[in-house]
Amino acid sequence: MNLDNCPRCGKLFAKNFRDVCPTCIKDIDKEYELCSTFLRKEKGAIITELSDATGVSIKQITKFIKEGRISLYNAPNLMYPCEVCGTLIRENNICNPCRSRLIKDTQKMHEDEAREASKSAAEKVYYKGIDQYKNR
Repeated sequence: MNLDNCPRCGKLFAKNFRDVCPTCIKDIDKEYELCSTFLRKEKGAIITELSDATGVSIKQITKFIKEGRISLYNAPNLMYPCEVCGTLIRENNICNPCRSRLIKDTQKMHEDEAREASKSAAEKVYYKGIDQYKNR
């Protein structure tokens, strides 16, 4: 039996297909019901209004959205924060400016690695030539 501490409440539980204890699973399901009931009544609500009205954290609401439990299709104003900068978005995990910056930084890193590799190869050839000259 695989035992673990619940990351939400800290209780020890037999770990199964979910990472939280059965008590917290019930609490999460109640929070979901509160959110879905509120969104049926207030289709134009934003995430802060939803959080304030239901008492469910923005982090948990974001989790519901990413899991597909809360659909953004019928909630035109519902957005969640970008994981990098916090800008409100409706799809993916990060906003377009953060994604562009990440791609640019990754490309620069690859260019720097390639430059270092070619520099290292050139130094090896140089030292190899000197070693051959010394051995004559």
